[in-house]
Amino acid sequence: MLRINKILQEIKNPIPISPIKNPLGPVVIWNLIRRCNLTCKHCYSISADTNFKGELSTAQVFKTMDDLKNFKVPVLILSGGEPLLRDDIFKIARRAKNMGFYTALSTNGTLITDRNIKQITDIGFDYLGISIDGVQATHDVFRQKEGAYQESINGIRLCKKNNIKVGLRFTQTTDNQNQLKNMLQLMDDEGVDKFYYSHLNFAGRGSKNRADIAEFKTTRESLDLLFSTCIDNLNKNNKEFVTGNNDADGVYLYLWVKKNYPKSAEHVRQKLEQWAGNSSGINISNIDNTGQVHPDTMWWNYNLGNVKDREFSEIWQDVSDPLMAGLKQKPRPVKGRCYTCSYKKICDGNTRTRAYIEYNDAWAEDPGCYLTDKEIG
Repeated sequence: MLRINKILQEIKNPIPISPIKNPLGPVVIWNLIRRCNLTCKHCYSISADTNFKGELSTAQVFKTMDDLKNFKVPVLILSGGEPLLRDDIFKIARRAKNMGFYTALSTNGTLITDRNIKQITDIGFDYLGISIDGVQATHDVFRQKEGAYQESINGIRLCKKNNIKVGLRFTQTTDNQNQLKNMLQLMDDEGVDKFYYSHLNFAGRGSKNRADIAEFKTTRESLDLLFSTCIDNLNKNNKEFVTGNNDADGVYLYLWVKKNYPKSAEHVRQKLEQWAGNSSGINISNIDNTGQVHPDTMWWNYNLGNVKDREFSEIWQDVSDPLMAGLKQKPRPVKGRCYTCSYKKICDGNTRTRAYIEYNDAWAEDPGCYLTDKEIG
């Protein structure tokens, strides 16, 4: 994840470069349930409104949480499917908060209502992210449910009313690439704290719909808009702007700063090299609903081990797995354009899942890189 506002803040208030210590444990994105009340076109977990077999019990979740805490995992992002469909979600979330995890909830927002908002508020979630794909007609088509948009907006408003930090998550494809301005306006209109712009990744239904990946020209125009919007907001409020699922964004941000704020370019480049791009298998991890561990949420087709059989901490440190060994290697053993790129220290080979699905080779060049050969040197 690229925190745009954190990097662009360096233009106005540069902080001296100093060594950064990586967290001992990774951020854990935990898909506690696969069931969902929606069937979104770009769902990476291919969820549906049905029960799935073999999901972790409450006791198994708690046991794994103990291991995660001992492994010094700092953040738990409770996700799904739709996590609010899990009967014990509040029990799990409350325990996570009591254990000292930064605890976030990733939801479609449709199930946040007057009936459960007090329970949600009482948990004290550090952050709650809600996915929106466009204005009402566009969103409802993506979510394949009429009225889904209004239900999600109602969820956002209930969160804001109860002082819960809430963010919009927007995944751009060719079907909604004209909606970004509307989403940024929605952010302002509803007083949303954070905007997460996600590139389409080749996973789950997103893999089946990868022909819909936003055209590179449009991607660049969208990022230009995000960067300029973020700059305009730096002195106005504390809104956050982040991108995910395409680490070429870090390089593009450097090139944007070089063009628009050339005196700050070298400093920004050093900050981006500290950010270091893709962190799948290093600082980002995933546990799915059945306990399988993956390098991140887009690697559901690749299992590293199951927390029912081995502790997460043991699985995560095991580099006998060739994919994990390569992900943890510096620099990674990437090929093609990624190998010859001048900005590997910023991007670190981008998102390996796209290469794996497109070429059956996790180390091939990332087909989702929208930078030109001239730009990457």
